[in-house]
Amino acid sequence: MSHTKTLRRIGILLISCFVGIDTVGVIQKTSAIAATEIDLQVGIVQRFGDEPIDEKDEIVSEIDITSTAGDWLTINWETEREKAENKIFNNSHSEVNQVVKTQNMKLRIKQQTLTDPILSEKIVLGSHATFETAEADAIAWRNLGIQVEIVQPGRWEVWAKRDVYSTPLVRRWLLDSLKENGYNTPYLASELLTEIPQVVLYINGKEYFDNELEINTTKNLVRVHTVSNKKEATYLYGGSLRLQPNAYGNFSLVNEVPLETYLRGVVPYEIGANAPANAISAQTIIARTYALRNVRRFEADDYELCATVHCQVYKGISGATPRTDKAIAKTKGLVLTYNNELTDALYSSTTGGITASFSDVWEGEERPYLRPVIDAPKQLWDISRYPLKNEASLRYFLNKSQGFNETGRRVFRWKRSRTIADLNKDFRRYLTKNYHPLVDFTTITNLEVIKRSASGRILTLLVETDLGIVKLHKNEVRSAFEPPISTLFYLEPFYNDENQLDGYFFIGGGFGHGVGLSQYGSYNLARLGWSPTKILAFYYPGTRVQPLNDSIIFYRGNQ
Repeated sequence: MSHTKTLRRIGILLISCFVGIDTVGVIQKTSAIAATEIDLQVGIVQRFGDEPIDEKDEIVSEIDITSTAGDWLTINWETEREKAENKIFNNSHSEVNQVVKTQNMKLRIKQQTLTDPILSEKIVLGSHATFETAEADAIAWRNLGIQVEIVQPGRWEVWAKRDVYSTPLVRRWLLDSLKENGYNTPYLASELLTEIPQVVLYINGKEYFDNELEINTTKNLVRVHTVSNKKEATYLYGGSLRLQPNAYGNFSLVNEVPLETYLRGVVPYEIGANAPANAISAQTIIARTYALRNVRRFEADDYELCATVHCQVYKGISGATPRTDKAIAKTKGLVLTYNNELTDALYSSTTGGITASFSDVWEGEERPYLRPVIDAPKQLWDISRYPLKNEASLRYFLNKSQGFNETGRRVFRWKRSRTIADLNKDFRRYLTKNYHPLVDFTTITNLEVIKRSASGRILTLLVETDLGIVKLHKNEVRSAFEPPISTLFYLEPFYNDENQLDGYFFIGGGFGHGVGLSQYGSYNLARLGWSPTKILAFYYPGTRVQPLNDSIIFYRGNQ
């Protein structure tokens, strides 16, 4: 019997024995939601309590929440989930005051010492730079009969599902089975907790202790001021807030917000309020599409999207402008589809003159509409005759700078240097995060690109060290070293006076993954008079802009 068949049989056996079900292999269901007002759950503070700001008082983070002028915060300790549970089990809530009204509240977290230590364990099956590759890894594990969940404690990780592999015995049985079948990457992350975080609420001069609550206002507007790691920020959010536990032992502050209101906090920050009108409209359509397709990202934490570059930058409605609001209203309900499914509407600031295929950057199924496109209004390069997987062609292409949509942009072409000493620091930090066995290497002796895609992106970079060789694939190259701001680059070594390798020049183009729409490229096309629909058809060939409706599938998953 093959390793795959053996492991799948073990996975099914483990689950059926300890959970009482007969089959595994979670498949993302198709879904279509009516084109009515849709609410999103956005984690605006994802890991509240993991960064100390006052070691003396053991305060680990702080959030101030205030109502707008003439309004009140209504704080409810019994969340909708608890209400449902209490109704089912006929329980009454232990709090005497289930609802409090105030205009201001403060949230802090203090560490609570445990009388008896708690063992916190999970099996980490994979660690990745991006959600897309983590999801592909999760699908592969599910196909082997292992129940998994995707999480983001720092990097994106795939864990054996905690509520399935819920005891030390089952976790060790699974890990031993994996190792016996040749899977050496998974590891058991164990920690004995002697203290846990506790949320402290300060309201009207009183202290309250609760780790889960809802915050509403009459005007559906709430101001949030955060202090974390000596950084402060204040944003105004539409909708309501919810504080809840997450998968990492701390807490998340979640904004429940209508889709179109959410876009008011995304579009100005992603494309810029001064962008040409048609570029803003194109961005709005794909931002709406991206949000709806990606609501599965934070299922393990019980919300849908984050507010950072790992999803889309979202800072509430503080930065909303008349120009971006006009584009949102003008395109209301419009989404980008391919074969009646929402597209994976990926975008970046600068492609470097050519867009990338999905598989140039991530693992997983190819998206037919995400393929190399020369990012210029007129054809400047024949990629079928001169594919950029050829090193000489790639270098020649990156020396061209005129006639592209992004010509003149700061990161359209770039050159950065890094000494071997600094590259060693970068790489050691990367290997440490990934629990790599070569983490104790002394020095890098050589870097070499050994495989590129047709769009010129690095698919495999060889890193030679005194202890051995590590192969970096795709976006991991950017995770491992500081200089590359895209994977569209080539290397030039430089030497010291003794003719010894002293470092490398990284010479490249673009900023970000380079897949799908170029935001700066869309500026140029809009100025040339291209419509939002024409801009999107250029960057996502074969797609269609249409109103959201019941027939559109949000995400087919691995069906």
